[in-house]
This record gives sequence, C-alpha cells and structure tokens, in this order.
Amino acid sequence: ARGVCGAAARTGQTQIVPDVELFEGHIACASSTRSELVLPVWNGSGTLLGVLDLDSNTEAAFTQADADALTAIMARLFKDAA
Repeated sequence: ARGVCGAAARTGQTQIVPDVELFEGHIACASSTRSELVLPVWNGSGTLLGVLDLDSNTEAAFTQADADALTAIMARLFKDAA
C-alpha cells in the first residue's frame, strides 16, 4: 500500500501530514491538496475496515485534536461492523 492512506492501513496509525509535499510517496487526489489526515477505521473486534481520508487545500489544516475526535466517532460508528 502506498501514499498516506497506505501508510495508515499498513501501520494502523493515524497519519497527520501538515505538508503533503514533504511526504515521500504522497499520491495526490487533487493538485490543490496541501495537507492530509488519514485514520485507520477498526470494528469492535479490532479488524481494519478501511481508512478515513481527509484532504485540505490549506497547509497544516489538521491537528491531533481533530484526529482524536474523528477516531472516537469512527469507533462508535463501526463498533458493531463485521
């Protein structure tokens, strides 16, 4: 798996990328993207379901607080997913 999404899926760790130009192997969905936040999404039994990928046209748009809040929302939404 490549890019920021691949890194999140491969490592199981949230990826906060303040400047995508500095992330080796970044795969651009849009040329205007400047920063990215990618969260692994798990079900209640710990199986990786996929990733949530957020892009911004603003550099350093995402914080750890954003990641923490979205992680909590994803955990509630997918706790019973197969």
